[in-house]
Amino acid sequence: MKRVALGLVAILLLSTLATADEGMWLFNNPPKDQIKAKYGFDVTPEFLDHLRLSSVKIGGGSASFVSPDGLLFTNHHVAQGCIHNLSTAGKDYMKDGFYAPSREQEPKCPGLEARVLQSIEDVTPKVTAAAKPGMSPAETGKAQRAAMSELENACSANGMRCEVVTLYAGGMYHLYKYRLHTDIRLVFAPEFDIAFYGGDPDNFTFPRYDLDITFFRIYENDRPLKVDHYLKWAPTGVKENDLVFVSGHPGSTGRLLTTAQLEYLRNVQYPFILKLYKHRIELLESFSRQSAENARVAESELFSLQNAYKAITGYNVGLIDTASMERKAKEEKMLQKFVNSDQKLKAQYGESWNSISKAVATQKQLFKPYSYYEGTVAFRGRLAEIARLLVRVTAEKEKSNADRLRGYQDSNIPSIEQKLFSTAPIYKTLEAANLADGLTWMGNEMSPSDPIFQKVLTREPEGIAENLVWNTRLDNIEYRKQLYEGGRAAIESSTDPMIVLMRSIDADGRAIRQRWDDEVDSVLRQNGSLIAKVRFDKYGTSVPPDATGTLRLSYGVVKGYKENGQKIPWATTIGGAYELCERKADKLPWDLPPRWHETKSKLDLNTPFNIAATPDIIGGNSGSPVVNTRGEVVGIIFDGNIQSLPWNFRYDDQVGRAVHADGRAILESLRKVYDAQQLAGELVGTSSNQGGAAH
Repeated sequence: MKRVALGLVAILLLSTLATADEGMWLFNNPPKDQIKAKYGFDVTPEFLDHLRLSSVKIGGGSASFVSPDGLLFTNHHVAQGCIHNLSTAGKDYMKDGFYAPSREQEPKCPGLEARVLQSIEDVTPKVTAAAKPGMSPAETGKAQRAAMSELENACSANGMRCEVVTLYAGGMYHLYKYRLHTDIRLVFAPEFDIAFYGGDPDNFTFPRYDLDITFFRIYENDRPLKVDHYLKWAPTGVKENDLVFVSGHPGSTGRLLTTAQLEYLRNVQYPFILKLYKHRIELLESFSRQSAENARVAESELFSLQNAYKAITGYNVGLIDTASMERKAKEEKMLQKFVNSDQKLKAQYGESWNSISKAVATQKQLFKPYSYYEGTVAFRGRLAEIARLLVRVTAEKEKSNADRLRGYQDSNIPSIEQKLFSTAPIYKTLEAANLADGLTWMGNEMSPSDPIFQKVLTREPEGIAENLVWNTRLDNIEYRKQLYEGGRAAIESSTDPMIVLMRSIDADGRAIRQRWDDEVDSVLRQNGSLIAKVRFDKYGTSVPPDATGTLRLSYGVVKGYKENGQKIPWATTIGGAYELCERKADKLPWDLPPRWHETKSKLDLNTPFNIAATPDIIGGNSGSPVVNTRGEVVGIIFDGNIQSLPWNFRYDDQVGRAVHADGRAILESLRKVYDAQQLAGELVGTSSNQGGAAH
């Protein structure tokens, strides 16, 4: 029986091991042998350390150092919050672009922070040891969360921030140690119309013609940060079939989820989110039509929602595909058959899938209440976010770290304060529209007997939102500081309407979160870790863990593909953008910005612009540097084609491609379109001058 069972696992191994160029790999467990065997390239520790220390997590995306003076390279759409927040009605940097004429004129981004991974430590034994025999899943979850908090706080000091990362659904825990930076200043951003050329219609497509780039600079003690590790700009570009690497922070994938968890996403979470986002997009489009200023203040949020809607629609393709789901179910049954063939294994692991299915059933029941109580479905906007954060953090800080809600430990306090005291502008007209719509949505979706419904919806949502938004003082940073420094007593005595609202529903929110932590998260973690152990016992870490928003390494080749019998080339050119503009008769979103028309004669139109390649990416990889085998920048990830979106659940490089902006096009446009000679010189190491001509 044992021999037969091992044979089944061998078959399972062949069907589930990473194939082709699949994998978002841990930097402390890269597939060196696999890359050596396929491409003949040795991935050395020096190569990995340099790439890791040059890589940066910024906001919800990725970035990299590209000069010794703290110059940071990322996407326009990753930087969009800063660009939008620094704009005013008279200076719209989203529309017109931005270039600082000197370092003294590089403006600080409100509320933005960056993290650079310094080290990784396997703390699996320390976290799992917190679970004692006889503990319930809820007790195990609480004990392990306390252990994680203790590890994080012991590590976080002197500008470092530490985070315990859960891998393989709880089968492994790593302690990531980051250097935190909060003084981030804008250096250069192109116009939105070239950064997102083709707009929503061309989003997640290829061929593309986007200059989706932005440059920041990190400062420390009011001086540009000096860094030892940064990526040099490649003197030559890539060609088809060249091996490239991507170092970034993919947000999340679900390749190791059970079928019950995937069905939950397909049948519950994704339909709800798609319905909500579609509605919110329509709301913001209507809001934007009311005035040019409305359109400006809503632009960033509208773009983010449109992008997310299209992405989730693509993710869902992988779940509504019958063949894909059948393959997943077959693989899962084979693993279960192996476990059930051995009485000892069956006793240890046999009920894991049933336990997860029961937790998912609870998750379905709690999904909407959790979304309204703890999420931002109803209480939308920065004012509501600030109020909830103040109510929570002042209460949590009175507790020991082990007893606090996850996310409120001492190691997280600097990031919370960064959010609370951000100088980013708050537009009350947009806040009121968003909050009124969120409350209306909650009123239509939830039962009138629900406790939050009864406490909040005491009259028409529009009236409630108007009162809350226009009468709160939370748009005043000094007032926020006063409440925060006054602690729980100041919050409890506050008569600010937004604080009063969040204070009134905090207990309800905590109750639903407690159920979620105990009945859903703890059960999924505990039983997911058991299934992970089965995998570890048979083939170790030869399959990478699902993405967790932490630094990962991907690799692949520059390569075109065939779609519906048509050959899609591996690269587009700058000239192709002008040709597309002419075919579309200069209509938005295919009209090039004025300066691109004015400088066309200066450009080499054959310069490669956007590149298709096979590295394994997903949302969060935006802004990831693409490097050659010498570790030099050849481009920057900004997108994937529509066929890459199902990679959330299964990688397939037949037609799926990562898309990056080519380094040659970036230099060509900086020099000839934007006259940013000093910035271009800094990239190639020929200039250390402090700035260039302003535009």
